[in-house]
Amino acid sequence: MRKRILGLFAALALSTPVAAPVTAIAQQPKTLRAVMHSDLKILDPIWTTAFIVRNHGYMVYDTLFALDSNLKIQPQMVDTWKMSDDKLTWTFTLRDGLEFHDGQPVTSDDVIASLKRWAARDSLGQILWAKVAEAKAVDPKTFQLVLKAPTGIVLQALAKPSGNPFIMPKRVAETDPSKQIDDYVGSGPFIFKKDEWKPGDKTVYVKNPKYKPRAEPASGLAGGKIAKVDRVEWVAMPDQQTAVNALQAGEIDIIEQPQHDLYPILKNDKNIALVTTNKWGNQYIYRFNQLHKPFDNPKNRQAMLYALNQKDFLEGVIGDPDYYKLCKAMFVCGGPYETAAGFEDKYGSDFAKAKELLKAGGYDGTPVVLLHSTDLYVLTNMAPIAKSLMEKAGLKVDMQSMDWQTLVARRAKKDAPDKGGWNILITSTSSVDSLDPVNSSFISASCDKAWFGWPCDEEITRLRQAFADETDEAKRKELVEKIQLRAAEVPTHAVLGQYTGAMGTRKNISGNVTSPVPVFWNVEKK
Repeated sequence: MRKRILGLFAALALSTPVAAPVTAIAQQPKTLRAVMHSDLKILDPIWTTAFIVRNHGYMVYDTLFALDSNLKIQPQMVDTWKMSDDKLTWTFTLRDGLEFHDGQPVTSDDVIASLKRWAARDSLGQILWAKVAEAKAVDPKTFQLVLKAPTGIVLQALAKPSGNPFIMPKRVAETDPSKQIDDYVGSGPFIFKKDEWKPGDKTVYVKNPKYKPRAEPASGLAGGKIAKVDRVEWVAMPDQQTAVNALQAGEIDIIEQPQHDLYPILKNDKNIALVTTNKWGNQYIYRFNQLHKPFDNPKNRQAMLYALNQKDFLEGVIGDPDYYKLCKAMFVCGGPYETAAGFEDKYGSDFAKAKELLKAGGYDGTPVVLLHSTDLYVLTNMAPIAKSLMEKAGLKVDMQSMDWQTLVARRAKKDAPDKGGWNILITSTSSVDSLDPVNSSFISASCDKAWFGWPCDEEITRLRQAFADETDEAKRKELVEKIQLRAAEVPTHAVLGQYTGAMGTRKNISGNVTSPVPVFWNVEKK
């Protein structure tokens, strides 16, 4: 490389002023290299809720609405919108200049097709679409949602941070929702380079030169999405110490989620900063598969609520109390719907109570398949801790280890646990995705349409719909308590506490926006 640069200077010196080589070097593409929390192996952000695929979605696609850094809903692809006096017809007009990466304009037909595919899989989309009588294109830039009855979640659904209805070309959005897309053309600020994608090595994006950002400053997932680097590479580097060494050496620019126990090393390096972009943090989720024994029986699920305790998990993974919080609220502590209703006596490792409930639930000693993610540090220790607590409660546990992307594919299987399926998985979700019953995918109990684990309960479904339709805040809080009390009787999942973290960056990197999702627009490299 040194010889090439010297050769460039020599050649240019023969025909141009001395200043010219400096200009040539300044025009070299700027590449930002980041180690993300997981390798990217799936490319359809509607087909899966895995965060790395969601993050990929924000690189490539654009959204109709988005949350800003204060969690307020802002328009994104939409220019103007209005609601009819009877609150049944919502009319949206797209802003000028929206174009897919293949040069085709974004139209209302693309939007309608994208919304329909999203609503077939997303829990909040399902609630909204149950209210939609008709979704239609008025003209190429104007579309309408005509409702059967008023609801207060139209904009909330279109702006949700995880599980957002990313807008795809109509030909792509018409893909069967149960199958993954194979065409990755979007209209977002970056273009996915499929020819350079090497799972296990790197994922590459380049700046979309035709993207027309909004005029407002970048704020959260909203505002002007201005790509200030020419190229972004997500480098696969599963070993955390290796990633830290690479960051210190300047071989990479960002580590999305460095281990908490490595923070002291990063803090002591004058060239590195710890930047908290997701100030709302994350929530740990312990998920039951209700299709198979023993967790098809609510008594056995209740037993786990008594057997588990949050401190063991948080101490075993996060370690520093400054970065974690014990919290029995399903809809997160610090949020507008925080309540411990129904869970006051849970999460205390009461093994006697757990054994009593397992007996009542008819547990017969069949091994329980617990999925164990090995390559995400925020999850690696979770399953072994769960295994220990579950065994103390009287369960036989078959803990099966795999990388996260394999687990993501495995969790979609409805097969019996001994035929490639599963009984329990543990994951993490952004706290802003669990702020209320309609945002949270985990409380959905809509049977086959529910999130993996497929809980099925008419009462929870009825209460969630009532929450969606209710506009009185006091009544909404009453509904949250009813939902949580019902979830204590027929558990959909257990919450294992909350935690926050920081991104490790070189100090020549700036512009990271405060957001529940790590994004790369507005980021500069000097």
